[in-house]
Amino acid sequence: MPGSRLTHQERRQIAEGLTRGHSYTEIAERLQRPPSTITREVARNGGPDGYQAGQAQQATRERARRSRRTPAHADASGHEVVRDLEEQLTAIMITTGLTRMTARVLACLYLTDSGSLTAADLTRSLRVSPASVSKAIGDLEQQELIRRERDPRRRRDRYVIDADAWFRGWLASARQNTVLAEFARQGAAALGATSHAGARLRDIGEFFDHVGHAMIQAAEQWRQAHERGPGG
Repeated sequence: MPGSRLTHQERRQIAEGLTRGHSYTEIAERLQRPPSTITREVARNGGPDGYQAGQAQQATRERARRSRRTPAHADASGHEVVRDLEEQLTAIMITTGLTRMTARVLACLYLTDSGSLTAADLTRSLRVSPASVSKAIGDLEQQELIRRERDPRRRRDRYVIDADAWFRGWLASARQNTVLAEFARQGAAALGATSHAGARLRDIGEFFDHVGHAMIQAAEQWRQAHERGPGG
């Protein structure tokens, strides 16, 4: 029932739904649960590719035991809220194409008050290996979703998420569309517009050219509005 804990049988139905390729919304409707419940459940128990009902049930029991041993106070409640938000944001980002570890690193940065962490900070917070964090950071830097700053006091690099992160990432994606459009145009010219493959490439080039320019225009409009601020 909504508001109550998931049962073992419900977790089996979640695992079955994931195996069949059902969306979180479809699974939630079948179980008469909020989609956020399914999203959080899957995210905290291995993700859509690693979710197993038995392991999820056991992990829930362990969390409940730890919770009973931990005194209830505001800080503990706050940490639990942040963990839940991280799990939900991670699950959402995975659906956009990010790997699970890359999504976890990005979610951790977004929900940190400072908006910046070192690789060591991320390793401790996520309880993963330095190599996993390093690879995720490389992927995020390539997509321009984070930026690197040197911390002169600690002689370490800090990885920063700021208001312009998605703006930069959006522009990087727009540039990729422009490159793809140019390739498609050159391919169409090489194959000849009268061939089926040439005509197909021409249409692809026109599409990505249009989308790329529209993305850049939308990003610039957002940037101008953001710089003006509320009521600008």
